[in-house]
Amino acid sequence: MSIEVTSFKGSKNKGILESKTRRDGPTGNQVLVKVTHSGICGTDEHYKNADIVLGHEGVGTVEQIGDRVTKFKVGDLVGWGYLHMTCGECEQCLQGRDQYCASVEKYATHNTHQGSFASHAIWDASFLFKIPDGLAPEHAAPLMCGGATVFEIIESYDIRATHRVGVVGVGGLGHLAIQFLAKMGTNVVVFSSTDSKREEAMQLGATEFCTTKDKKKFEVGKLDHLIITTSFVPDWKPLLDVLKPRGSIYPVTVDSTDLVVPMMPIILKGFKIQGSLVSSRLVMRRMLDFAARNGVKPMIETFPMTREGVEEGMAKLREGKMRYRGVLVAA
Repeated sequence: MSIEVTSFKGSKNKGILESKTRRDGPTGNQVLVKVTHSGICGTDEHYKNADIVLGHEGVGTVEQIGDRVTKFKVGDLVGWGYLHMTCGECEQCLQGRDQYCASVEKYATHNTHQGSFASHAIWDASFLFKIPDGLAPEHAAPLMCGGATVFEIIESYDIRATHRVGVVGVGGLGHLAIQFLAKMGTNVVVFSSTDSKREEAMQLGATEFCTTKDKKKFEVGKLDHLIITTSFVPDWKPLLDVLKPRGSIYPVTVDSTDLVVPMMPIILKGFKIQGSLVSSRLVMRRMLDFAARNGVKPMIETFPMTREGVEEGMAKLREGKMRYRGVLVAA
């Protein structure tokens, strides 16, 4: 049985385009998902001028399954993120780091005919995730990429409850990092350009708050880790000054500019700059479970899953006015 799919695509100079196509139903290990919610991610903004279906923070209900699907049933609430498929056999896959698979299929480079800004999508069951009870779909959607990205750092790079962790920026990624870290008992020091988000950051679980604008020195204790979530490159010197010897820096905001960091502090203090890409499937499952058990909820603004809703949500994100994750909601 074929399905009519409504999708919202980028375009070179015509804004968001609505398209309708028909697709065959799922076969084998495939699952047809009726999309109910989709997060609006900064990465979507990067492809607003590309001829692809946008969106990669999808949540919805299973509508049909292929004949080899055993882990899902019709009616299940599921989600997917940045990754679509990996080889399952290379060194990275076998070590549980499948996001680094050399043959990985991912958003914007593969399967560009479908995404989460749409009425339906068909994915391999291996890259779909059951949304736990207690986690609302509108809150689950931004976790599929934004939440997974920051939780990957916590889970994979040995951040412990006994550590002091700095989070630079209280935005789409930063406000989730604060919550995850606080819920696991970590001492969270938040850095923001002005004082306007202090109360919000403390309510999210921060233990200290430091304003950065026009400051050459920060009056805070030394940090074990520093997670950079801002959309711009920070002033490195005062941040490096508050990092413990052999501390780690995690730049997670996608930016095409070069990362320029003073070399001598890196050498003299043994600092580590650690790259990190979204999350593996194992970490994704752990993240969703942790969020459900500990009440981690993105702060969201909702928009209708329409051409106008997509345009409005992406414009608000582009202008830096989103507090803090946009979510498209199907009628």
